[in-house]
Amino acid sequence: MDLIPRIPTATYRLQFHADFTFRDALAIVEYLDELGISDIYTSPYFQAPPESTHGYDVTNHNRINPAIGDLGDFRTLSSALRDRGMGQILDFVPNHMGIGESLNQWWMEVLEEGLASPYAQYFDIDWHPGKAALADRVMLPILGERYGCVLEKGELTLRLENGSFQLCYFHTRLPLRLRSYAFILDKAATRLPGKLAVELRKVSGLFQDAGSKTLAKSRLRELAEVHPETTAAIEQTLRELEGEPGVARSFDELHTLLEQQVYRLGYWKVAAGEINYRRFFDINSLAAIRVEIPEVFDAAHRLVFELLARGDVTGLRIDHIDGLWDPQDYLRRLQDRYAEMCGTTNPQGLYLLVEKILEMTGETLPANWPVHGTTGYEFANQVVQCFTDASAEKRLSKFYAQFTDTPLSFADLAYEKKRQTLQSALGSEMAALGRMLDEISEMHRQFRDYTLSMLTNAVREVMACFPVYRTYASGDRPQTGEEEKQVLRAISAARRRNPAMEKAIFDFLRAVLLLRLPGGLTEAQRQIHFRFVQKFQQCSGPVMAKGVEDTAFYLFNRLSALNEVGGNPGMFGIPIKSFHARNSARQSLSPHTLLATTTHDTKRSEDVRMRLAAISEMSGEWRKAVKRWSKLNRKHLTPIGTELAPSPNEEYLLYQTLLGAWPIDSPVDEEFVKRIQAYMTKALKEGKVNSSWTSPVEEWENATTSFVQQILDENLSRPFREDLTRYASRISLLGMLNSLSQTVLKCTTPGVPDIYQGTEIWDLSLVDPDNRRPVDYAQRRELLKSLPGANVTGLLADWPSGRIKLHFLHTLLRFRRENSVFFREADYQPLKVTGKFQKHIIAFARTLGRERLVVIVPRLCGTFAGIPTGEVWEDTSVADPDGGYELLSRRTLPGAAPSIRVCEALAILPACVLHGSK
Repeated sequence: MDLIPRIPTATYRLQFHADFTFRDALAIVEYLDELGISDIYTSPYFQAPPESTHGYDVTNHNRINPAIGDLGDFRTLSSALRDRGMGQILDFVPNHMGIGESLNQWWMEVLEEGLASPYAQYFDIDWHPGKAALADRVMLPILGERYGCVLEKGELTLRLENGSFQLCYFHTRLPLRLRSYAFILDKAATRLPGKLAVELRKVSGLFQDAGSKTLAKSRLRELAEVHPETTAAIEQTLRELEGEPGVARSFDELHTLLEQQVYRLGYWKVAAGEINYRRFFDINSLAAIRVEIPEVFDAAHRLVFELLARGDVTGLRIDHIDGLWDPQDYLRRLQDRYAEMCGTTNPQGLYLLVEKILEMTGETLPANWPVHGTTGYEFANQVVQCFTDASAEKRLSKFYAQFTDTPLSFADLAYEKKRQTLQSALGSEMAALGRMLDEISEMHRQFRDYTLSMLTNAVREVMACFPVYRTYASGDRPQTGEEEKQVLRAISAARRRNPAMEKAIFDFLRAVLLLRLPGGLTEAQRQIHFRFVQKFQQCSGPVMAKGVEDTAFYLFNRLSALNEVGGNPGMFGIPIKSFHARNSARQSLSPHTLLATTTHDTKRSEDVRMRLAAISEMSGEWRKAVKRWSKLNRKHLTPIGTELAPSPNEEYLLYQTLLGAWPIDSPVDEEFVKRIQAYMTKALKEGKVNSSWTSPVEEWENATTSFVQQILDENLSRPFREDLTRYASRISLLGMLNSLSQTVLKCTTPGVPDIYQGTEIWDLSLVDPDNRRPVDYAQRRELLKSLPGANVTGLLADWPSGRIKLHFLHTLLRFRRENSVFFREADYQPLKVTGKFQKHIIAFARTLGRERLVVIVPRLCGTFAGIPTGEVWEDTSVADPDGGYELLSRRTLPGAAPSIRVCEALAILPACVLHGSK
């Protein structure tokens, strides 16, 4: 049987957590169905810490998160979706697990038993790192101060609970090694009379055999429950072992006990240099798992395949695919297992998406991945680039450089911040790669004279120059031609930036990365080469994410609309023909990929981004406004040493942020001020110039939040507030027009439109957690109910309410659902535009047989005084002779060879979606 995968017509992303549960989702199923959504697309909902707001810190892949609901709640939601013919795409996390809580039993077992644990190989732990003290141990960088200080302050305590000994550090609970039980119990036995002492020593003896662990803990629990004297003796022993603050030697035994554990406790700041388990990026509480091992794959996917088999889940979104050892192999196993389960021969029978960032330079998904596409960041970036006025680049670049005294080369900044990330947050990963390459160099007499330091530096430089997130070579699969080009680009850039380094060392690294191995190697030696390449590939993605997205994107603020996940702020606008070319390529390569404009990870919502893109159309006004605002607000800057806080670059970002999030029809209240303050504090920490997450500078942060408070205070800064409000009014109108065009494009170009929760009307959210605020679904239901029969010109006049965006989305999503085959299979044809304003129109047709859809939307509307409808378009025309029914304005347009006049197509609304036949 050739099972056809369920392809959504539109998805709606829901963020599950304790304050938005399965029951809450159930309450909006009818609304989503009426909106035109075919599939909900959920954040992870397997067990995570109760306070988790995102679910990516999963602690048990095979249990539903009780904070979100029980299995009954989940099945009720699934049934409600099925009853309406709707599906569910689940965000699944195969790369890592949360280890910050004792909820993760796999991790607790590893910390208790070490290499003897059946789960020791489940986690990506380097059991033999360069430091002898970490041999067969796990570094846990969880302490707030250096180990010796924490120890001698008495902050490490011991407890017996339910037959198990635990080490406690505030809220953290860690297991003790089994052989430590005997040490503690034998000491406690000396405090007991003969018979009880004998009994306790017998229990102690049971802990000498790991196979008797369950029995031994059970006997210890029973003995403590039946004989309070035993409990008292153990408690006295534990208190004695804990030491006495102020008496350093009293901690000697506890130190000895801790040195015998599988884990080595450390100050959290040592993680960058000594941590020996792979993490999700640089987050210590998220440990990577090895799903490349069949046993781990099976253990982590048991429940998700049960949900797929029941039809509760109809598609998967794979989180952080670039973190896996071999993404292609993993995806192939998912599809094969699904095919086996369903009895299908279709190698892509499961609708499968990957969270994969594709660079704007034209990177595409590997052709051999059995997936239907990505989560759609590339579309968001293509749209914002298309709505950025490229002619303003030089003017804005010059002004930005003058105002901020910031270097303009984004490529140089990205390199610098990636290098900084490699030296600080990911230093331990670099050290491990350096040791691996050193081992390889010893196999080759031509390269054995390179020192560990030289080799580590070479790896660091090449990775800092890597132009994409990663490549995908493996032992039996070399780099593709395109991947080889990326490696060569990185090597070339590293050489250019490091002329003092020997060329030969880069030649050596190039040969290794491209798997051009010399003859005569043993199979074991070849495997060492392969392992280095795959470890390098696993590391390059986090470097890009942390160095560029989470650092450089907060520093290069020329036009912050372009600073989006997967974006390239170094680019400044793309021509319409380039936008068409990317749409055509998508139709050919991945027609069922998601098209996202806002996600839980975007730096700014789609509507904020479209507002800020409009700054490029008002560059002259922007320059004058920023100069005025800076002069008006200079009195609110705070001197810190020889500098003023916030810095000019931070102030420049703040003005853009205010414009992007400025309320449309509500006052600037205390909540808004707090949102901007929280955003700016996060921007400071992420930028890592005047503050950071690891070394916060409260004085600078407080000065910046005070600046925000004062410039938004109507009594203190009325002239600024009034001036900003006037400018924001114009930007808001242009942003609205951009957003409407973006909505139409998302619903009509090749791919599947994805709607992030709440963005069906205007959403002016910033980066998380701002974009995870509660959604007012009661408001959205009422707005949706008001649409049938509503006058569309009235909707446009009432644009601040958001009903016009909802109307566009509702109309097009319902049409997509009713014409699903057309949208899956129709081709994509750019249409020629002529006339005075041809550069301001995007036009294309989708055709399947005789059925045809023509789309016409405006861009760069700052040219026009108001909303560009009707005669303002003068002689501008779109080459298409066929008429049809215009979906958005609900009217029929007659055909008129050889072209459609834009003034007629956009006579009522600033967009046209014409459905007809050839």
